[in-house]
Amino acid sequence: MSIFNNKIIVVTGVAGNLGRAVVTVFLEAGATVCALDHRHGRLEKILEGNTTRLHFFEDVDSTDRDAMIATANKIKSTVGIVDVLVNTVGGFTMGQRVDEITADTWDHMMNLNVHPFLNAAAAYVPGMILAGKGKIVTVGAGASLKGGAKMGAYSAAKGALLRLTESLSAELMGKNIQVNCVLPGTIDTPENRKAMPDANFARWVKPEQIAKTILFLASIDADAITGAAIPVTGG
Repeated sequence: MSIFNNKIIVVTGVAGNLGRAVVTVFLEAGATVCALDHRHGRLEKILEGNTTRLHFFEDVDSTDRDAMIATANKIKSTVGIVDVLVNTVGGFTMGQRVDEITADTWDHMMNLNVHPFLNAAAAYVPGMILAGKGKIVTVGAGASLKGGAKMGAYSAAKGALLRLTESLSAELMGKNIQVNCVLPGTIDTPENRKAMPDANFARWVKPEQIAKTILFLASIDADAITGAAIPVTGG
């Protein structure tokens, strides 16, 4: 399959389980992938089988807007004009009861789940507007639709990400740029299996399944879809 030949894809948070899966499916589809991570020296170990279509950009702090914009400029000058942005950066920690939420907890959830997307949008949307085309896919969560006990800060952060995705979609309507969000259920990762050993793993969604949904949303077959929140919840 080579439906993404000559397409340049930016993926943030690639050292995570989902990020790695997203990189893999796009490479298999023929794309050129720019893989961003905030740490140095771990991408080649994680993403083995390096090809000429895989470019590593390390030490990129997604919470630093200037750093994200500088990386976008470097990608444009060394790789080319970006066609697709996939923002996988995010994180979850069980929090406090709503009346006990601290400023640190709130800021941590926003820094993990909201600011990276805002900074990625600032870095790549202007170029897409100039090019007259583009695809953006964000990774939300089912918690963005409904709050849960001791998940208030996380749900609020993922809810903000979803609303920002929808708003950006509305703002780019008519510019041939589609913006969508996937809402995974519990992802089947080694870390989650260790944290929840008694769970029914068969009901969890695999990173590869989410990645393939993202691949579809980034394809020309999804040109008519924008502003959508797609549940990807597994079995």
